[in-house]
Amino acid sequence: MSDEVIARVSPSTFRVFMGVAAMSGLGAILLYLALAYPPASLLLRGFLVVMGLLALWAGTRMFSVNGLSLELTETHLKDSEGRIIATIAEVESVDRGAFAFKPSHGFLLRLSQPAPRAWFPGIWWRMGRRVAIGGVLPGGENKAIADMISIAVARRKGDLPL
Repeated sequence: MSDEVIARVSPSTFRVFMGVAAMSGLGAILLYLALAYPPASLLLRGFLVVMGLLALWAGTRMFSVNGLSLELTETHLKDSEGRIIATIAEVESVDRGAFAFKPSHGFLLRLSQPAPRAWFPGIWWRMGRRVAIGGVLPGGENKAIADMISIAVARRKGDLPL
């Protein structure tokens, strides 16, 4: 098994810009509502301010991961900075269904062992045994990577011939 990259997926600049604009716009609207038209309840006003600041922070975080791409090798899925997202041996299933809790144009990996939490908005996140890929990444390339991982898992389980 080699570490040769089989597939690579990168977000386009336009998609990243639209994602950052959407998150930052949401944050600005929530802060505007909280300050220009303050609700009678102090608790609701605080909630709007906190959610607005969180949306602005998520927008800046999404902008900071702009150059990140994902690479699939025979043994693992990693990002362009070398962080291993999941090893193929740990993947139990790949879910691309319409009702899966996954990002837009993406897919969900279920791992056999829990892994440390990580969050790179618009690219991927990992929480426990779940890894979600997608968001600002192109759907067609994500589908190809999900299919390749599905085939590798099926072969490992013996469902497909080598």
